[in-house]
Amino acid sequence: MTYIGEHVNLRIDRFTSVGAYLEDDNGFEVLLPNKYLTDDLELDQEISVYIYNDSEDRPVATTETPKIELDSFAFLIVKEVSNFGAFLDWGLEKDLLVPFKEQTAKMVEGGIYLVRLYRDEQTNRLVGSAKINKFLTDQVEGLNQGDEIDLFIGEITDLGRKVIVNNRYNGLIFKDRLVKPLKTGETTKGYVEFIREDGKIDVSLVPVGLEKFDAFSEMVLAYLKENDGEISVTDKSSPDLIRSELKMSKKSFKKAVGNLYKNKIIKINSDSITLL
Repeated sequence: MTYIGEHVNLRIDRFTSVGAYLEDDNGFEVLLPNKYLTDDLELDQEISVYIYNDSEDRPVATTETPKIELDSFAFLIVKEVSNFGAFLDWGLEKDLLVPFKEQTAKMVEGGIYLVRLYRDEQTNRLVGSAKINKFLTDQVEGLNQGDEIDLFIGEITDLGRKVIVNNRYNGLIFKDRLVKPLKTGETTKGYVEFIREDGKIDVSLVPVGLEKFDAFSEMVLAYLKENDGEISVTDKSSPDLIRSELKMSKKSFKKAVGNLYKNKIIKINSDSITLL
């Protein structure tokens, strides 16, 4: 077990001139360099670290958090291009290599690219790849219409927004389903609206079955989800507050709340609205 590409809790075994050596219960040992040590660390203390390869391909620990997790996707910027490939900024001291064979087109310095982080099984190294489709499948299993799914937000197209579903499938949110602003590269929740014969998934940002609601109902629902399922805005709130928070009139807001309440989506409290 090397934990390469993983977050793990390890125990401090000893301090040396170069840093602290951390261990697990099975004898795995890794160095946490001095630059990540703080004055409050003690022997036998358990700390959370991320394990990756140093410049000599040895496992090393860091308390920093990468911008991309193992077997997931992110948009990253190229810091340098060399004879080996492109080196991308992923938030750690040693940049992430995307070899030429893992590029769809030659990457250029300063460019931003969608990549997948994976662990090469032969070398045990972390590698980036821009060949996204080889990590996705059109054989959709275990998903049905209406299921909640994890979304990685991709680029804008003429049809809507490309998304990656559950880190495994291609998906699309059509323009008329974009009920809230989305940022390229963010993650959010969505719902399976339709699974096409080619394996691509039509995605909704609101639970399937709410399509009969108007856009204002969907906006209120999205706002609730963004605020942990509870908001202090009610139909007794001032028109100015409603317009400021939800970008709609008080009349539209009251109609939307009524729709959601009738369909048992929300609970109306004296001073708040709660998502059921």
